[in-house]
Amino acid sequence: QVRLIESGGGLVQTGDSLTLSCAASGGSFSNTAMGWFRQAPGKEREFVAAINWSGHSTYYGDSAKGRFTCSRDNGKRTMALTMNMLKPEDTAVYYCVASRTGQMFSDIVQAPPENLVWGQGIQVTVSS
Repeated sequence: QVRLIESGGGLVQTGDSLTLSCAASGGSFSNTAMGWFRQAPGKEREFVAAINWSGHSTYYGDSAKGRFTCSRDNGKRTMALTMNMLKPEDTAVYYCVASRTGQMFSDIVQAPPENLVWGQGIQVTVSS
């Protein structure tokens, strides 16, 4: 199966921008829906963004709409999450995911956790 590794996290200030990357190895990538989740300390895991197999369709959680952009490069087997106007409440561990079952972003948004392949997660901290 595909293996996912996130990079690009770190400490930024309120209002800054940051781009997370997810590199996939093994398995199938170009015909698989991908996405991002995040989990802040003491909070439930939250959906952030999803992108279909071609990259032509995306879907965002309420906290990401208007500020975050999800994209992918199937030739390079990578996915990115560009985050603008970051806020302290964006502080969380961000997880890259791939669908085990489908190509559409609904295969990320509506999938039970066991239907997704998860990266190890990467910390993003936004200071006030």
